[in-house]
Amino acid sequence: MPAAPLPPSLNLPDRVTDLSAARSGNQVALTWTMPKQTTDKILLKGNVKVRICRRQSDSAPCAAVGSLQLAPGADGSWAEPLDSALAAGAPRVLTYFVELTNAKGRSAGLSNAAAVLAGQAPAAVSGLRAQMGKDGVILRWNPAPSAPGRSATAIRLQRTLLTPPAAKPKEGALTPPPEPLQQNLLVPAGVPPGRALDSDIRFGETYLYRAQRVVRVAADGQMLELGGELSAPVTIHAVNVFPPAVPTGLAAVATPGENGGPPSIDLSWQPDTEIDLAGYAVFRREGGEPWQRISPPQPVVGPAFHDGHVESGHTYIYAVSAIGQDGLQSARSAEAQETVPNP
Repeated sequence: MPAAPLPPSLNLPDRVTDLSAARSGNQVALTWTMPKQTTDKILLKGNVKVRICRRQSDSAPCAAVGSLQLAPGADGSWAEPLDSALAAGAPRVLTYFVELTNAKGRSAGLSNAAAVLAGQAPAAVSGLRAQMGKDGVILRWNPAPSAPGRSATAIRLQRTLLTPPAAKPKEGALTPPPEPLQQNLLVPAGVPPGRALDSDIRFGETYLYRAQRVVRVAADGQMLELGGELSAPVTIHAVNVFPPAVPTGLAAVATPGENGGPPSIDLSWQPDTEIDLAGYAVFRREGGEPWQRISPPQPVVGPAFHDGHVESGHTYIYAVSAIGQDGLQSARSAEAQETVPNP
């Protein structure tokens, strides 16, 4: 095509810009995305050679630690076990880079830096266990043995959703967003050891948990983590076996029949704020008679009820229970007594 003359392409693979590094126990894992084009915006053809290097300080050279070949656009990954010198001592920064070269060994430069911490990793978490609580999944583990000079460690809980997603997710303005398959929960150092509550769960799902101790160190303007080995996994099916809280504040107010109208008693109570509440059931008895449910089969939605089936001069005793969306019902509330006056 007619145009200004261009220099020949150097055929340099574009730089990697999303390199990340993570350490678990004494192993460091790198992940990145391979570019699809050269620096001249020409599509790459064939596998590209990848060099991995590691720098132990800002003044030290980047020492080669590995190499591999990957296709353009592929998801790159590489891992190495740290030697005994790097896996011991106080936490210190290790910085990794990847470099992509062409057939002549030339490159467009190192990737972005990905830093981890060298040093002695915290002890592995043991005794991880899970049980259901009213507010979520309760996780417990064995506290780490205390030792002089040892840094306080946080606990990172890794949660995996095992329940397969629906073939066709529900749609609508009130439909909750799909739950992520992987989530992390950090339990900071200094909180009561050996226990955590995961309240961000959904009943009916199955979850897998693993835990690791981490030392968090601020370095080069960022917070880095030195993580120990992951614990053995525990699995739990999140079933709600806890009824809603018992309603409180029940009050009854009678209205005598006036102008030929029937008498009635109006009930009210404090609303229950639990998210899985379906409504309420209202009960009544008179004297020593047994309780009878006077509300409809479907739960009463609001914290109020109108009883129009009463007689003047009679005394009635009321109680209310809360019903969850799964049908679990709380115990009855404290009683409220009211006498219908004569007109």
